[in-house]
Formats: sequence, C-alpha cells, structure tokens
Amino acid sequence: MQHPECGDERLAAEGEVSVARLALHSDDLPHAAKHLADAMLGEPQLPELHEALAELCAKAGGAAAARDLFPLEGEMYLGTLVCRAHVEAAAGDRDTAVGLIASAIGFAPGTPWADTAWLTDPELAELLDPDALAQSVTRVAGHLPDPLPKDQRPAVRPFEQLVRAVAARHPGHVPLSAMASGLVRRLGDTAEAVRLAEHAQRTGPGYLPSVMLGNALRSDDRPDEALAVWEAQLAREFDHYLAVDVAEVYGATGRPGEGLPWLERALAADPDHPKAAPALHGLRHQLDGDTAHLLALSDHHRAHPDHDYAADVLARFSRQRPWLGMVHPAMEATVNVLHQFLNSSSCNRDSELACTASQLEPPSSQLAMRLAFPRATVEYQSLPEPDPRRPLREVGTRIWEYDGLVPRPAVPAPSAQAAELIRATAEIRWPTLPAAYDHAVRLAGLPLADLLGALAHPPAPREDELGRALLAHQPELWVRAVQAFACLGIAHHRTDQPWAESERRQVLLDLLLGSEDWVNEAAAFALVAIAWTNPDTRADIGTQLLERLLDVGTSTRQREVTILQSICALTLCCPWMDASALDLARVMAARDAEEDAGITGELEPAQPRPVDNGTAEPDHRHRPTAPAADRPGRLKRLFGRG
Repeated sequence: MQHPECGDERLAAEGEVSVARLALHSDDLPHAAKHLADAMLGEPQLPELHEALAELCAKAGGAAAARDLFPLEGEMYLGTLVCRAHVEAAAGDRDTAVGLIASAIGFAPGTPWADTAWLTDPELAELLDPDALAQSVTRVAGHLPDPLPKDQRPAVRPFEQLVRAVAARHPGHVPLSAMASGLVRRLGDTAEAVRLAEHAQRTGPGYLPSVMLGNALRSDDRPDEALAVWEAQLAREFDHYLAVDVAEVYGATGRPGEGLPWLERALAADPDHPKAAPALHGLRHQLDGDTAHLLALSDHHRAHPDHDYAADVLARFSRQRPWLGMVHPAMEATVNVLHQFLNSSSCNRDSELACTASQLEPPSSQLAMRLAFPRATVEYQSLPEPDPRRPLREVGTRIWEYDGLVPRPAVPAPSAQAAELIRATAEIRWPTLPAAYDHAVRLAGLPLADLLGALAHPPAPREDELGRALLAHQPELWVRAVQAFACLGIAHHRTDQPWAESERRQVLLDLLLGSEDWVNEAAAFALVAIAWTNPDTRADIGTQLLERLLDVGTSTRQREVTILQSICALTLCCPWMDASALDLARVMAARDAEEDAGITGELEPAQPRPVDNGTAEPDHRHRPTAPAADRPGRLKRLFGRG
C-alpha cells in the first residue's frame, strides 16, 4: 500500500506536470521549466515528468539549448539542479550529469535521484572520466552521515553501484578507489570499504588512502589497526585533523590518556585549530569526569561560534546526563505509585485512584499523577521537619499554597495561547545546556504570569509518539520538562535589564528558594543555563544555588528530601563554585544513593469502604504497596541510551 504522504506528493507532482504542459503548449518554456523542477522535487521518478522534460528539450531546440532553462547560478533549487542533470545526460555530458546527481544526493540522500534509466545503464561506467567521478563522490561523501541510515541506503545504492563499477574499470586510479571506500563504508559494507582502501594504499601510498583505510578499519571494528595506519602516516607527515582522529579513537576505546599527547602537539602547532581544543576538553572530561571540561567546551563554542565540533563534543558527553542533556528523574513515592497504576491492567484514565503517603512530598508530584489519572487523589499523613512548606527566605513569588497538608496552586493557569506555545517548546531531552537555553528563547515574549502559571498548570503532552509514550509510562518527565522550559522562558524575560537588578533574577531566585518542590529544581536548571551562557552571572548564581544545597543537606539529616539528587547534580554543573561546595554535593549524592532514598514514604493498603446497601466491599481504588520498576531501566527502554 502506498503511504498517504507519497500519494499526496505524486498528485502534487502530476499537477505541476499538467501546468508545465499548458505552458509548453503556449511556448512559455521558462514557466514550464519552473513547474517541471517543482515536480522533480516531489516525485523524481514520475514517467509523465520525464516525458514532459523531453518535450521541453525538443521545443528548446535540443537538450544542449535547454540547459539555460535550468540555471545553476544564483539562487539554487534542488528540483532545478536535478532537471539540469537529466538535461546534461540527454546532451551527452554524462560526467556533469553524474556530478549534479551526486550533489542532489548530498542534499537529500533519502530521495531516489539516482534511480534513473541513464544512470543505471551498464554502459555508463565505460563512458565516465574517473577523475570527474572521484570529485563527484567527494561531493556526496562530505554530506552523508556515517553510517547512512538504513532506510536511506536504497536511494543511494544505484550511485554506489556505478562508483564501484567505474573503480573496478580503473584499478590504478587511487583517488577513486579511496573515495569509493568512503562511500561504500557509509552504506554499511565495511569489509569492501577496507578492501578498496587497502588497494588504494598499495597502489599509491599517501595521505588520502591512509585516511580512508583508517576510517574503514575503524568502522569495521578494527581500531588498533586503524591507529597503526594513521600513526604511520603522521610519522611521515603531521596533520592536525588526523591527529584529532587518532586521539578520538583512543578515547572511543577507553584510552583517553594516550590521545592527549596528539592533541597537545596539534594545539602547539595551531592554537586556533577548530577541532583540537574541543577534542582535548572531551578527553580530559573522559579521564576525570569533571564538568569543568564541559563548561570549557561551552565557553570555547561561544568564543568560536564557527567551531561546531565543540558543540558536537559537548552534546556527546551531555547525552542522557540529567540536566546536562535531559530532565532529572523524579524520586517521590507518589511517582512510584503512579508507575504502578500505569502498569496495572485494571486502571484506566477514568479510574478513581487514591494513595496515601506517610509524609508530605513536593506538590508537583501530584501534577504528574493527575495528568495521567485526573480523578486520582493523594493524601499525606504527616508533616516532616524541617517543614518543607516554608521558603528559605521571604519570597515575592509563590507557586503553591497549603491548606494544612493539602497543596493548591497559588497562580492561575496560563492563557490557552501561552500554554500551547509552552507545550510546543518543552522537551525532556536537549543536545546541550546552551542549546536548551537557546531553544527556549521563543518563550521570551510570554508574560511572566503565563510562565509561572505553567509551573502549576502544565499543558498536556504533545499528541505525537513521544507525547503518547510519556503519558502512558512516565508523565512526570513531561511535567518536569514543562517546568524546566517555563523557567528557561523566565530566564529570557526582559534580558535588557542588567542581571543584578533584573526581574528575571528575582523571580528565579524566589522559585529556587521557595517551598520545597520540583519548581526549585526547574529554577536551578534555568539559573545554571544562564550561568553557562553568561559568565558574568556565575559567581552570583553559584552563591544562590549553594543556599538551596545547604538547606537540602540540613533537612536530609531529619527527613527524606526527594530533590536532593537533582540539586546535587545541578551544583556539580557549576564547576566555578568553591571546591568545598562541590565536594559537599558529591558526598551528599553518594550517601543518598547508598541509602536508596528514592522512596520517601510508605503507602497504606486499601481499606474497606461502605456502599449504599449497607454492606462492605473492598476499596477498588488502588493503593499499591510495592515499589515501582527501576526508573533508569524504564527510561532506557522508552528513550534509549548511549
């Protein structure tokens, strides 16, 4: 069955061809060419399209004359480029035609540009210039991911087969064999990639064959052989980029210390090299785990925005790291019970559910419960000391108020328009802290009241695959994501105001130091993101975060503090803080992990309740007693790791 979107694209392409034919009948060739280019972009294999293209060439006076109808200068369109490739092929310039198809593959590898009669003609391999084809392969390989996703490989396969055929006909052409190795490696045939690169190296030893052979060996899970090839090449001729590759292989194989000298040598020769310094920070982080190296990567990228490799390395080490690349998991007993409800076949969204926790927990945990089960109720049996309802200092912004042990929002819900924008912006994962901060800039125009309202009235998850998975399995992650990005929106509020006197600072500090809740974590996250992107704020933000950390440390001596692990993790994201504060965060987190403080209260069993006929029956509201499944494992199953 044809996918609905494919059917829509075909219908649109057929419509473009029909308009083009009308233009052809009116001898309006430029107008016809434009519509054929649009059709090519939507459905490049449509037979009617190629018939109309042939008719256009005939009306223009031949394929050579039709070239000008598909110009390659100025503003370029992909459909125009591919039409020009077919015109060049019809005009007999097959090298240019193949080169243009190669460019199209580089732009959109999943589209079957190469699956066309003239390119798959077995005789074409005899007619192509190997020099020109090697350049074309370079054009493709420089843009394709390594490896190419499996679903995109069939579209590139005809081009790959052509390259293999030409390389076989010209075994002495070293650049073509080397570049062919890079192409087939990206399409998953690492053994053939090694064979082609070894042939190139034997035929004409040099830099390009060595690089390609090392890449092929690395992809074929032979890293030590790759290192031997590359280090031999570096002994002949030092190259900064190859030195970075060597260091990265050492890091990838668990030997970062052996990679450092290569990077130090590269930096000594070229202090401004775009990859050497980021790679050095990455390996140093791999050696000692210190977040200072990740902050150095962020600072490097801010100082050198054209050094994208710094952002890539930072993203690699931030992935699946709480707060560096994703929301921190929740630790409350209420959330444990929520997971049990979600895993129970007897529960559904309309179920009347209830649970009782032994002591008061952060009220935001109830938001997660009610997001999945709107009729659920949570009761707290006792008030622990120190009282988690009390803010650390007098605050002007409160998200929660209490009637005894019953929390209720102290802020109204956001407007529908604001809620929808927050819903569209919030994410449970992000590439890096600065990327999350930048992503939230779209919330800068929202009123503070709307951003604060979202903290206690989060919108439902988006109606996509991830949103449905969150609602079905871990709704608390969505609530925490909304709160995190609402606070990042506050971080962008009135950035024209100097930080020390700004409204955004005052509000975020109120949220950080207010009554104990997930909102403290979200505010701390936003403050850390500000500090990472604005170095002048670091000392102040570190001081404020330390106040929350010290309160957590004091409180945990007498009661469970479910935000402890998260606050410690955020503190350790601030390597500029005093060493004693960082040591305290490490010790607290380690001790808390040893004591397994993930569940803060005991849950009562169900009790009988009276019914209308005067008899008693078991309470069908669920009050589970067993702990929920391990959160890290669930997160791995839902969203993957590594």
